[in-house]
Amino acid sequence: MDKPLSVQASAESAALSVRPTPPGETATWKDFIALTKPGILRSNLIAAFAGFWVASRWELDYIQLVVMLLGTALVMASSCVFNNYFDREMDTKMARTKNRALPTGKLSPKTVLWYAVTLGVLGLTVLFAFCGPLAGLFGVVGMLVYVVVYTLWLKRSSTWSTSIGAISGAMPPVIGYVAASGRIDLGAWMLFALLFLWQPPHFWALGIRRTEEYRAAGFPLLPVVKGIPRTKLQMIPYLVLLIPIPILMYAYGYTGVWFLVIGSLLSVAWLLMALQGFRAKDNDVWAKRVFLFSVNYLTIALIVMILDTVRL
Repeated sequence: MDKPLSVQASAESAALSVRPTPPGETATWKDFIALTKPGILRSNLIAAFAGFWVASRWELDYIQLVVMLLGTALVMASSCVFNNYFDREMDTKMARTKNRALPTGKLSPKTVLWYAVTLGVLGLTVLFAFCGPLAGLFGVVGMLVYVVVYTLWLKRSSTWSTSIGAISGAMPPVIGYVAASGRIDLGAWMLFALLFLWQPPHFWALGIRRTEEYRAAGFPLLPVVKGIPRTKLQMIPYLVLLIPIPILMYAYGYTGVWFLVIGSLLSVAWLLMALQGFRAKDNDVWAKRVFLFSVNYLTIALIVMILDTVRL
């Protein structure tokens, strides 16, 4: 395995690895949008909406909802742009990322850094000023974990990067929940648990499919360091712990019987699919199926949760 890149790698050496802009190619607004990772934004905004909805119990303050989504989107976008900025050297080594605007030189590191800072300042200002101190605080936690703990530290040095980084990905529904309720209670913790437990098996399925790319880039991802069989095994506890969440949300009166049934069936189905990996003959085919199911799992679970939230 290639030796993981040091966290102390200088910005100057990283900048030298960025390829010059090909003749005739200049950055467009699409490149700035791509830096924010729209796919991640979409899924996390649905989660933030779900958190706000569950806390509101169908009695929504629509202006507050829109403001919360705006602030959360800006904070998440900033975190993703920071991630692109700090990973620009590594991105040149992966087929999946080498054509991004920074690795190709279409955008300069300085421009991207200022873009990330601006988005972050705007997003945190909106959350603190209009959604309450708790929403702003969780926005800060999400940014710090994703940018500092995950991107700059663990992603380059430890197999724990995925598990610890999941804290950041679990912040959007909590931000939505506290923006609507103004408090941290069992509902906030269960939403956090749902998103936190979902992320490692989701990402490890992708990691299994792209193990050699991550190895070449120097990322010490779990399947790179410990191997695919160990990664399959480590997915199981997260999936087992997902099963009680719809049950608890029903038992404590947050959601109804539809989320109880559908959420439980989805969790059990995902667990069974993961267990099939221990006798899978083609790891790539199996991992692709698990990854696609995980994407649909989250979308369906959040939509059912929203529709089946118990009214006040």
